[in-house]
Amino acid sequence: MKCVGGDCHFHGRKQNMQRSVQLLLQNTLIYEYDTKLKISHILQIIQRDTSEINIETPESLTEAFLRRLLMCDTNARSVKCLSSDLEMDKKNAINPLDLIAGLFLCSDKFLQQNMVGKMVQCQFAVTLLLPNVETRELTMMLWSMREIVQNFTALQQAFRGTGSEERLVFSEMPLVSFARPGKHFLSKSQMLNKLLSNRCGDVPRRISEGLVEFSWYLPCGNRSVDKFSEPMAVANLRGDIRSFDKQFTFLCQSSAVVYILCEESEVEYFKYLQGKQLQAKVILISSKRGKSFRLTVEPNLKTTNLSETKTTETELARPLQESVSQMLGKKSKKVSLENLAERAWRCEILVDDDSNECRSALKYARKITARIDKISEFKDEELPTQGDIWKAISWVQTEHWKLRKAGKIKAEEYRKTLERAEKEFKKKQQRFEMTTTMSNFLNGWSASEVHLFPEMVGNDTRGSVPAPAVSSTESIHDTKNEVS
Repeated sequence: MKCVGGDCHFHGRKQNMQRSVQLLLQNTLIYEYDTKLKISHILQIIQRDTSEINIETPESLTEAFLRRLLMCDTNARSVKCLSSDLEMDKKNAINPLDLIAGLFLCSDKFLQQNMVGKMVQCQFAVTLLLPNVETRELTMMLWSMREIVQNFTALQQAFRGTGSEERLVFSEMPLVSFARPGKHFLSKSQMLNKLLSNRCGDVPRRISEGLVEFSWYLPCGNRSVDKFSEPMAVANLRGDIRSFDKQFTFLCQSSAVVYILCEESEVEYFKYLQGKQLQAKVILISSKRGKSFRLTVEPNLKTTNLSETKTTETELARPLQESVSQMLGKKSKKVSLENLAERAWRCEILVDDDSNECRSALKYARKITARIDKISEFKDEELPTQGDIWKAISWVQTEHWKLRKAGKIKAEEYRKTLERAEKEFKKKQQRFEMTTTMSNFLNGWSASEVHLFPEMVGNDTRGSVPAPAVSSTESIHDTKNEVS
């Protein structure tokens, strides 16, 4: 990639272009086996204002997208090439989902994590399963989502005037998945979120077929605003499920309910599902070209008599919402992203933090985080030098300049007294023996990747902490996943 400003050039180090990214951006992104794009590289392309870029080529399109994403611009995915040549516009047209998939394939773990964080702030759906059309591998993007922390207020918490702040990788909630066989005139994404712009959505996808998007619905505790009273996760499989059996099987084993959009003529296709071990409830949304929709509830493919016929997409939204609410009762299956990694391995799906470096860093990190129950007790026992004695040293150092307790003592004598006290405190501090946690930290720092270990320590904090009730007038949710 080349910076528009002319100061930073990312290509030229190697002419090793992978076919997948070459098809996507027409030789504008270098996918190097040894050197992936890093945050330090990407930060160089925001040296100039986004408005100065003339988006006429796929290269400038990529740079404009990255600039806007790093600045948390909610219109980042709406960028497209504009030139005076109409035919060139069509040639350079790129589906936003292809753009995102290509950048993830070209980025290292930390840039991926940074992009996911920005996407969540923009309320974009993030990537759960990333396909690589060159190697035919499928990767679950667990590491990239480890830093996501969100506040929400479920219905029961709203009654108590409390809320939750959770790291979403560890949050257990029901998963609702959407998929379809073949092409379909009804857009899943439009059905999931009618408010999202669909610009560039009609551009054919090239390398992102089989990608699974992931988003969250997080209620704010206001009944008049929340469509669902409890938090839930939403997965959206892009492409024909008949071509992506691995992804579809993973969703059927992980989800509480799977909604499948299909033409009425394709309902027979689902007979093959009867031979699969489905753990999710399956609901068919069949339709005709005349835009007549029917919801057929089929728990484990045992057809019931419940069905509704609607004539428009808008009319379909209401019964779909009611259907999801009914399916996600108190006994619905709940999963966390952390636990989904085990299912991914069983489905022969790679996990991005399953490398030897990540395993080593996580092993040492969990030796530390596993000992944390109550933070105050943990600090007293495992970090004694940062307890009362550290507070005493801090007070002495502050008092040395403010002299608030000097009274009638001369300032010079008082300062000497404080200096002697500080030396005594520091001697006492040095007499503490190294605790188990301190030893584990030093071992982890030296034995694992230096840049991975502190990230793992910070990202392995489990559970939830109390948070003020959300008073926003709008529901906090991330179901804006229309990008194609």
